[in-house]
Amino acid sequence: MTFALAVLCGLAFIGTAVTHMLDDGAVCVQTHFWRNASLADNLPIGKGVKVSSSAARLCQDSPSAGQRAADLGGELPWLLFGSLALLLFSRLLKAVQQQGPFTEAVAQRLSTLGWLVALGTPLAGLVVGWSQSWLVGSMAPVAGSGPAVSGPLVLLLAGLAAVIMGKVMREGVRMREDLEGTI
Repeated sequence: MTFALAVLCGLAFIGTAVTHMLDDGAVCVQTHFWRNASLADNLPIGKGVKVSSSAARLCQDSPSAGQRAADLGGELPWLLFGSLALLLFSRLLKAVQQQGPFTEAVAQRLSTLGWLVALGTPLAGLVVGWSQSWLVGSMAPVAGSGPAVSGPLVLLLAGLAAVIMGKVMREGVRMREDLEGTI
């Protein structure tokens, strides 16, 4: 089941990338720069950009390929991250099913999943933050606020907990093997 979900996320990743790059619609991005500001005609926005101050939203009617790719950078990193995490989780469950829960393979796969979650969460968040920042800067050059990390950073703690549990399980496996060897 988890492997099927991982494949589904991978297909969603590819499908989103292809359909988004071939789409000819507007590209929109949220920014906090104009929140609670009254719009005037002399604000520094790019050609063809529509601004909504109440929603703090910028929209480009005919975006460049770079703008379309930057808009895609707000969606794809999380789809790729989710697909990889589900794939590793599927492998972990398969190892538990085949070998039992307290084996070296399970401990290693749990640690690998933990490292992916611990390192992949901030990395995906940085990619999303950078692409959104670049997109805002391309539509309103003065409004760029610099890159920020976006996303659920609480996953970082979950990833580190999985790494620690993997190490604890690995020690437990070694202790069990030592005990079996002495009996």
